[in-house]
Amino acid sequence: MVSATEAARVAQTEMVKFSKLELAGVRGMSQDDGKWRVTVELVEKKSIPDAQDIIGGYEVTVDEEGKVIGFERKTLRKRADTDIREL
Repeated sequence: MVSATEAARVAQTEMVKFSKLELAGVRGMSQDDGKWRVTVELVEKKSIPDAQDIIGGYEVTVDEEGKVIGFERKTLRKRADTDIREL
């Protein structure tokens, strides 16, 4: 079983590598049936000023062996927005 720290690292690394987008951060994580669900935010569109950047929130599933087995975009927002809208 991978630790929370390792699951977050794997989710971040693999999503940046896969998507070629810039990492904005990790928003949260939970564990269910031995799998980690990590919410990773990626910059989908850079803007000036950066408060207008478009940020996508992805739920990444990491299995017991530390491999990404799935992901789905759940949210989309402007960086400055305090309101996060589910898709």
